[in-house]
Amino acid sequence: SSSAASDVYKRQNLNTATKAELLSLSGIGESRAEAIIAYRETSGGFSKIEDLKKVDGIKEGIFQKIREQITVE
Repeated sequence: SSSAASDVYKRQNLNTATKAELLSLSGIGESRAEAIIAYRETSGGFSKIEDLKKVDGIKEGIFQKIREQITVE
């Protein structure tokens, strides 16, 4: 199947991922992982992966790097 390559990484759900799971993403360190969790708690969650760019410290470059590694459900 051609989708095998994309299944190598389990996509992290931005609304349920633990801090440790968020830290596994490229460019996401301690402070950004905490910012993602804080955003999720104050805004009631992410409705689309692009909402990640509203989080402090997450710019377009990082978003582009990890967009294939994240999902929202």
